[in-house]
Amino acid sequence: MTEADGDDDTLAEAFWKVARLLRHRTRAALAPWDISPSQARALGVLARHGVLRPGALAEHLRIAPRSATEVVDDLQRRGLVERRPDPNDRRATLVALTAEGVRTSTAIRATRQAEADRLFAELTPGDRDDLARILRTLHG
Repeated sequence: MTEADGDDDTLAEAFWKVARLLRHRTRAALAPWDISPSQARALGVLARHGVLRPGALAEHLRIAPRSATEVVDDLQRRGLVERRPDPNDRRATLVALTAEGVRTSTAIRATRQAEADRLFAELTPGDRDDLARILRTLHG
């Protein structure tokens, strides 16, 4: 972007604007499930990684263990996850998706992907490929 384009955003500002736009669209897309973004992320982690201890879930989500406990409590109340005893350590607990949690996670993943596809549809296929390559490089 250049000032000649009438837009004097820095690269970082432009990036954050797009990130906020995608976050806003995703939050709106989650409305039918009345689920928070952190709950949706937890469902996604469990769908990808399977049954986890709450501490491992917190690490994947990059949140404090106490916060992960609150997320799991909320999801359990909704019937989307269940706590199970760890067969390898009687003192530990595991968190697993229920059948409804699997269905919800799958639907949310599809909805989030559709929102991202709509946002990035404004780019040419070559620009999408370039952006994906650049973001993967930055992500490390």
